[in-house]
Amino acid sequence: MQGIEFYRVSGSGNDFLALPEPAADPTPDQVRAWCRRGVSLGADGLFTLRRRAPGTVAMDYRNADGTPADLCLNGTRCAARLAFDLGWATDRVTVETGAGPLAARRLDHATVSVAAPPPSRPEPLTLQAENASWTAWRLTVGVPHLVLVWPDSLATAPVATLGRALRHHPALAPEGANVNFIHLTPDHLDIRTYERGVEAETLACGTGVAAAAAVTLATTAATLPLTAQTRGGFPLTVTGPDPTSWHLAGDARLLAHGHLLPDAQTTPTPPPWA
Repeated sequence: MQGIEFYRVSGSGNDFLALPEPAADPTPDQVRAWCRRGVSLGADGLFTLRRRAPGTVAMDYRNADGTPADLCLNGTRCAARLAFDLGWATDRVTVETGAGPLAARRLDHATVSVAAPPPSRPEPLTLQAENASWTAWRLTVGVPHLVLVWPDSLATAPVATLGRALRHHPALAPEGANVNFIHLTPDHLDIRTYERGVEAETLACGTGVAAAAAVTLATTAATLPLTAQTRGGFPLTVTGPDPTSWHLAGDARLLAHGHLLPDAQTTPTPPPWA
């Protein structure tokens, strides 16, 4: 029984389905079906990966809801890891993304570093949501982000409720934004992210870590390198050497290899109360 070849990959807890050189690009309906947890394989997103010139691959990324995104840094690190393991590159590769070509390199078996587009200048923004006023920072790292500096442990952060409300806030329309809750400690920052396109909290977000680092550098005396602790348990490190040349490094692994069968595309409609 033959289906569509896939790899399940994970970048510091961000999990993806990767299709190496598929015969055709998946439709948004297929992406939504395959990324739905419980009734299919489930994932935070999906990307296709194709060989280009020697040492170069092209990545096309889709969120779990089927919408395209110009950049997913954890996905890009996983794309590089897959290219290495498929023998398409050795320890360095250029990944063509919607945000431009990004250089990636293997640091060890399961650690990959990728160049990150310099974040835009963080802009303060005060928003009303959940019956309160919130001051946050708005910026772009390939995709839009909102960063809230949380005063207490992130265990108390209302990521599911406040994160969703801010992600859909009219002031951030039409694109919306990924919403990052960060808590600063003397030697690192903790981060939790509500991701648009997934419409839920994910275990890690690479562009969110870069956005959090940019806000931290702009508002404190912190310098690069800066390490962020994600909910998935894996640290992600942003390095310099300066604020215009950023890299994100962390765990990137291949979890499974198989074929998507027709039943993986079944998409029942949830009942109204679900």
